[in-house]
Amino acid sequence: MFRHVPNLLTGLRLVLAVVFFGMLSWYQYEGRGDPTFLNVAFLVYVVALITDFLDGYLARKYEAETAFGRVVDPFVDKVLVLGSFTFFAGKNFIIPETVRNIGQPVMVVKTLTGVAPFMVIILLARELLVTSLRGTAESSGHSFGAQFSGKVKMVAQSLTILIVLTYVNYYDHLTRLGWDYWATSIRNVCIWATITITVLSGILYVQRAISMYRASALTP
Repeated sequence: MFRHVPNLLTGLRLVLAVVFFGMLSWYQYEGRGDPTFLNVAFLVYVVALITDFLDGYLARKYEAETAFGRVVDPFVDKVLVLGSFTFFAGKNFIIPETVRNIGQPVMVVKTLTGVAPFMVIILLARELLVTSLRGTAESSGHSFGAQFSGKVKMVAQSLTILIVLTYVNYYDHLTRLGWDYWATSIRNVCIWATITITVLSGILYVQRAISMYRASALTP
């Protein structure tokens, strides 16, 4: 009976991802929706993280690892992370700002989340690269499982998503209290730390693939 629980949890996380993105798509800063949507999104993401831990733990404990879990589990992880950052860089989180250009005030827009489109491209490029390397390696009969750096990357990305959700949800309160500078600094540090960890993780996977290729080339 317990052998089916990990797959059920993985399927549940896919449903939670749909609910999570539904909350993000309906919310708009200073537009439709209200902070309740982000509160729900925060809780849904936390539950998704818990199920992610549990399905892996139970699969190992009961030796219930299946092809479904090996494919769908990382798929849902990538959808949640990449989807979150894509929404964060989009129109639902735009905030206007007045800047000076040659002495004249000019209205520009930025994302309240601090996430820019190029950051999403970096995250996506890393995932596509590692997936391609894994597919090539495993098609040649080599094991190319997840590394510790990949797990650190996932933790950093998930924590940053939760921090960004909290920052956006309480932005007006933080501004009224005069804490917006420190809150923004913490948000930016988390985002750039995540980008850095993601890039370094990708580099480590590339180095691993190169070492594997060289070892195969030297094998008679």
